[in-house]
Amino acid sequence: MNSIYIFSRDFILILLLLCFAGYKSHSQNAANQEQHPKIVNIINFIRLLEPRDAQITEDVLYQTVVKQVQIMQQYHLPGTFLLQYDALMDARYQQLLKNLPPSSFEIGAWWEIPKPLVEKAGLQWRGRYPWDWHADVGFSTGYTPKEREQLADVYMQDFKKIFGYYPKSVGSWFIDAHTLNYLYKKYKIVASTNCKDQLGTDGYTLWGGYWNQAYYPSKINAYMPAQTEKNQTPVPIFRMLGSDPVRQYDDKGSGTNGQGVVTLEPVYKYGGGDSAWVHWYFKEFVEGQSMEYAYVQAGQENSFTWNAMSKGFEIQMPLIARLRDEQKVKVETLAASGEWFRKKYTVTPATSVTVNNDLDGSDKKTVWFNSRFYRFNLLWENNTLRFRDIHIFNENFPSAYTENRATSNECSFFTLPFVDGYRWSSAEQPAALRFRMVSNGKEILMEGGTPTINDDVPGKLHIEWPLKSANGILVMDVDEKQMQIKVEGSKTVDWFLDLSAGDTASLPFTKIAPHVINCRFEGMDYQVKASKGNFLNPAGDAIMRIKPERNMMVLNF
Repeated sequence: MNSIYIFSRDFILILLLLCFAGYKSHSQNAANQEQHPKIVNIINFIRLLEPRDAQITEDVLYQTVVKQVQIMQQYHLPGTFLLQYDALMDARYQQLLKNLPPSSFEIGAWWEIPKPLVEKAGLQWRGRYPWDWHADVGFSTGYTPKEREQLADVYMQDFKKIFGYYPKSVGSWFIDAHTLNYLYKKYKIVASTNCKDQLGTDGYTLWGGYWNQAYYPSKINAYMPAQTEKNQTPVPIFRMLGSDPVRQYDDKGSGTNGQGVVTLEPVYKYGGGDSAWVHWYFKEFVEGQSMEYAYVQAGQENSFTWNAMSKGFEIQMPLIARLRDEQKVKVETLAASGEWFRKKYTVTPATSVTVNNDLDGSDKKTVWFNSRFYRFNLLWENNTLRFRDIHIFNENFPSAYTENRATSNECSFFTLPFVDGYRWSSAEQPAALRFRMVSNGKEILMEGGTPTINDDVPGKLHIEWPLKSANGILVMDVDEKQMQIKVEGSKTVDWFLDLSAGDTASLPFTKIAPHVINCRFEGMDYQVKASKGNFLNPAGDAIMRIKPERNMMVLNF
């Protein structure tokens, strides 16, 4: 009897310890979500019709939304539905969305411009179809500032007649600064979205921006992060689609439609439609260093249809629900994220996106850093390290579409390049700023082991890379305005950074002086300074070299 009693007592004690450990872990997750949330917005936007495919009827599009609603309700997941104007005016969508509990679901505006909206605003429709995706017809960029206000007024008035309030969120693949300012000042929107960075997909180029999470845009350029509260529109713009941090940047894709697409979108079999990729993506999303917070948009526009997206949607929703239940992610509406952002940040914070472990079969690791002043991307591959990308942000750099309307079926939004590993590359010469050194009289790539990335200090990112090609550790300390790079543990390493690019690349450099590089891009002059270290014009293939001083360089952006 005594042995049974002791066994029972020990068993109960073990159970209590396990329960306490689980409670402690749950409490830690809750605390982390409060301080540094991992935010998931499930955003599905709705079009009434799809003129590009006769098989995609209005009923097919409607049933797609019905299925999305059913799956989200099954897993008790909140979300946002954004309505294009023609869908807003359709009785079926009105009834479906009015029946959703407002405590869980947000109804907002999808800012593509269809024929009924244009004609009700008293304007002439110039499209090929009742909805035309060309930038000079189907988006606000195709209209004058006054016309944009007319379009906004019609949409908002009709939305309020139907739902009884103005929408808080307005999303689009791209939105102009004038429209965004107008919607904020007159209708008090609290959040917006735009497309991921891409080159040429569907004729839309957005390149060099705040790579993920959200930013406050310049009043004269909705794609450009502002540096000051005075010159920003206080509506955070969240980046859409959940880009693969490793592959999306320089995936060449196929055909003539710009880059390949490797994102969380459920329709893509090498991204959001693949179970292994989805589980890898969310593991890195939850565990990776993000500084202030992490963000991803799940969901899909109905134009892809339920048949195409169902597999990916049914992979992602239960996973997101499980992570939510484990308090590893926070699932909320776009408006809730916008309101949280505005309460917490007066200007755009510094954030990061980190992949510490790539998909099976790859040794790549990467970190994207974003602030209101610049962004960069580091990529580790085959024991080497390079900057794939550095872009500078300047709130005084205007967008062509803020005051003028687009006259082409394509559109382009850029920031100011300093390193562009995609646009400056050729088949023979991939562009990058590479870490190199001199060994036995020869210039070679630096080699190292597994990096460690730390974001424990608010506003700062600390990176250590143990070297194999020399004794020492490469250490980077980054904040919103500058980066400091040094080699610790060895004073004998002759190391430097070399920039390479394809022969036909259009580069912005106008003058390379020892402590400053002058640049010019699309009429804007800008500089990058080295408060420690020197810029050089080296011999050979390199375009520009950065040499440390006393084993350290400090670059100011």
